[in-house]
Amino acid sequence: MNEQQQQVIEKTVEFVREKFSGESSGHDWWHMYRTWQLAKTIAVREPQADPFITELGALLHDIADWKFHDGDENAGPKAAREWLKSLQIEESVIVHVEDIIRTVSFKGAGVASNMKTLEGKIIHDADKLDAIGAIGIARTFAYGGANNRAMYDPDQKPEQHDSFDAYKANRGPTINHFYEKLLLLKDRMYTDTAKQLAQKRHEYMEQFLQEFYAEWEGKQ
Repeated sequence: MNEQQQQVIEKTVEFVREKFSGESSGHDWWHMYRTWQLAKTIAVREPQADPFITELGALLHDIADWKFHDGDENAGPKAAREWLKSLQIEESVIVHVEDIIRTVSFKGAGVASNMKTLEGKIIHDADKLDAIGAIGIARTFAYGGANNRAMYDPDQKPEQHDSFDAYKANRGPTINHFYEKLLLLKDRMYTDTAKQLAQKRHEYMEQFLQEFYAEWEGKQ
């Protein structure tokens, strides 16, 4: 990146950090930070990726998540456009970042992801890595608590949603989310680096669930 692009990244870091300071649902500044760092880690092994778009997209990928904007899938791209236009970023970069934000979200077990560019695939993988493993478990329960979801209900089974609308409408217990999303992510990674990192995190979640059920039944 050139000096001007680096300054844009620095301004965007401060913008996102301030906007999400104190957020407690697991979609806070530190999620953006970890996604940004993971994206840079993956991009090292994908040198053909544009580092400026990769870092911008990672920092802005959750700038206005549909989950916190009444299901509006355009809230994120719109917020990113407003910010980038304020920095006088060229239109082609804005359009690319908008598309990444619009496409990056998990939309249900039966809905395929469709990242079109290498930069988008890197950001997708970085975001999904932060949704699994120890951090992913912590974020899942933070989100569930923030949204008044039961921790677990043995009588309410997980669903494999076949549309984004069905996924958005789901209000199931937090444990169900492991089966409806988190345990599916390992096999949806695009890059080899993310696939390797995801394996360990996936296994950790499986171990957690085994322990959870044993404790739930009073066996531990």
